[in-house]
Amino acid sequence: MNNVSITRRHHLSRRTLLRGTGVTMALPWLESIPVWGIESSTGAESGPFPKRLAVLFMACGVHPDHWWAKGAGSDMELSKSLAPMEPLKTKMNVVSGLFNKNATGVGIHPGQTGNILSGAALQKGAELRGGISVDQLLANHLGQRTAQSSIVLGCEQPITGYHETNFSMAYSSHISWQNATSPVPMEVYPSLAFDSLFDNRGNRRNKSVLDRVKEQAASLGRKASAGDRVRLDEYLTSVREVEKRIERLRADQDKAMDRLKASGRSAVTMPRPDNGLPEDIRDHMRLMCDIIALAFQTDKTRFATLLLCRDISGLFYPFLDVRNAHHSASHNDRSDDWERVSQYYCSQFAYLSSRLDAMPEADSTVLDNSCLLFVNNMWSGSQHDSTKLPLLTAGGLGGKLATGRVLDFTDAGDDNRKLCSLYLSIANRMGLPLDSFGDANAQLADM
Repeated sequence: MNNVSITRRHHLSRRTLLRGTGVTMALPWLESIPVWGIESSTGAESGPFPKRLAVLFMACGVHPDHWWAKGAGSDMELSKSLAPMEPLKTKMNVVSGLFNKNATGVGIHPGQTGNILSGAALQKGAELRGGISVDQLLANHLGQRTAQSSIVLGCEQPITGYHETNFSMAYSSHISWQNATSPVPMEVYPSLAFDSLFDNRGNRRNKSVLDRVKEQAASLGRKASAGDRVRLDEYLTSVREVEKRIERLRADQDKAMDRLKASGRSAVTMPRPDNGLPEDIRDHMRLMCDIIALAFQTDKTRFATLLLCRDISGLFYPFLDVRNAHHSASHNDRSDDWERVSQYYCSQFAYLSSRLDAMPEADSTVLDNSCLLFVNNMWSGSQHDSTKLPLLTAGGLGGKLATGRVLDFTDAGDDNRKLCSLYLSIANRMGLPLDSFGDANAQLADM
């Protein structure tokens, strides 16, 4: 067994876990019980708290007239598309003008997406070649202290084949890459992501995870402070709420898998809900955000990516009264339809940010100790313009990242507005000292 495996096993063995038949439930921070195995002289969890990174990805640009902010802190003025972030504007940054040089001048779509988290030059043709993404680089170096080094989720099945630009569609379907030639397998089924979060396995997968750990949970509650009993109850309630939504989808997924097996087809060739994915994309996205939130709250992992939609997405939004699919709608990116789509995706980022901000860690919150990124592969869908990118951050990385700011790098010069410079800044603030990453050898100024 290598040293990383030994370190991980030793660290995890010191955790307080709730265990039942075929299930393991990690716990959130508690003031009176050192659930993560880091104990101070008072018996409480000692700081600093873990730093986390989550990336949410939207493709095909935003409404260019309604994606802006002015001012700072509580006086910050947000545009129509950014309105969902109003309650959190003191904990966010609106960043504009950054670009990913190797995603420009290479044609549209796949070449603008497959390197969004790596900054690497992508190779055309049959052989995939790019670079490791920043989430996986961090997970490789800093993820050994958690049960899962990272989680990689998506809300659309990946697609195969080639684009007219001769780039593989794998670049359009994945943002997380474990090395230059391999994307990280992406989990698109909420029930399977939930099962992984709680090590839920065996023939009791369909039974409530809470029912299987309730005696241990009750015993822990008797040892906890009054405040911790409230926190524990809130946590278990939130798990149960997610579990109820998962239960409704699990049966549909099982039936879909039986149909696919009988037909001899694969799920990636079928539209939702025939492929077992939630028919309503709102349910799908919220569940994936909830799973990331629970994973961060319990320190199950510290690194996550969520592909809300792939490039050249076929998602529909009837609840927004938008008739065209995502990709087609983006070609009219100054329309009211596309503004509603842009705001909707911002609302997903706001939802996850709010969930994390409601999770206490001593005098801070999980959001305060995290960095959430909202990234897009282009500014304008009608022009396929990737010379600047819309980007949001939320959370302060335990005080390492200032927030409540509007940062515009448009006129800073190409050497000073590299997207990878932002990733380099984040990596260093998370405790991974790097001199370079992707095409950047300097951290982003003013971050």
